Amino acid sequence: MAQEVKTTCPYCGVGCGVIARVGDDGAVSVKGDPEHPANFGRLCSKGSALAETLDLDGRLLHPEIGGRRAGWSEALDLVAERFSRSIAEHGPDSVAFYVSGQLLTEDYYIANKLMKGFIGSANIDTNSRLCMSSSVAGHRRAFGSDTVPGAYEDLELAELVVLTGSNLAWCHPVLYQRLSAAKANRPEMKIVVIDPRRTMTADIADMHLAIAPDGDVALFNGLLAHLAASGAIDRNYISNYTSGFDEAVAAASRLDLPALSTATGLTVAQLRAFFRLFETTEKVVTCYSQGVNQSAAGTDKVNAIINCHLATGRIGRPGMG
Repeated sequence: MAQEVKTTCPYCGVGCGVIARVGDDGAVSVKGDPEHPANFGRLCSKGSALAETLDLDGRLLHPEIGGRRAGWSEALDLVAERFSRSIAEHGPDSVAFYVSGQLLTEDYYIANKLMKGFIGSANIDTNSRLCMSSSVAGHRRAFGSDTVPGAYEDLELAELVVLTGSNLAWCHPVLYQRLSAAKANRPEMKIVVIDPRRTMTADIADMHLAIAPDGDVALFNGLLAHLAASGAIDRNYISNYTSGFDEAVAAASRLDLPALSTATGLTVAQLRAFFRLFETTEKVVTCYSQGVNQSAAGTDKVNAIINCHLATGRIGRPGMG
């Protein structure tokens, strides 16, 4: 009898729900889960082809030691013996785990429990840290924890969506489809793409800002200074929920428009148009990706973005974050 299992696509960070079906003949098919809140049944080309990755071609079907086939007990004993010997001779920090961003939460827990709780070392890392460490640091600096106050639904509720360092069309296609559909339903929605290159994502943008590489901190600091000068800030929110506002504005105001133009590679007219659009639109969502994270100044970029939302109270509410 055919069996269906609801699970999650392991590729990008969108977390699309999929339904895997195993037929009577053992063949597996995959389709989007129409009830899943991330994708509502949509899948990109990678998710749609998940079932094609389940063949055995090119896969290692049994443990090997020195190129010869071995049993699981022998292989696990060897790994345990080598780990134990290294720890006994050189201490817990002589061993490490490098695991995958495609692990599920429960898998992460077990791996961390083994390395940190049992072996006694913090030497466990994933490819997730490579792409997200600056974002984690920025959110901890802003909020005290790695908490992202937003939801996918905000993309459909926003009046302005700013995409910076993000080629959403290629890297998070299902979210791009949701955003594109929202703009088709509400043509008055504005989309700004901030990227040195013109990518496919810019096809749905009302404004493409071809910023100079690593010009993001200057751009969003300039935006913060503009918001403060134009009176577009939310004084009650700032007073109740933030600290250091005056110092942040003072630091952000060091560059005038001509200097900002030089730092960002954008014209003064482009800067004014973007600043004015952000200033006059209440429901704003800013989405950033690896173009912001993977930078020597990645954490500062994250905080420069968050500061603009904190200053206007456009965070933690529907269509804002």
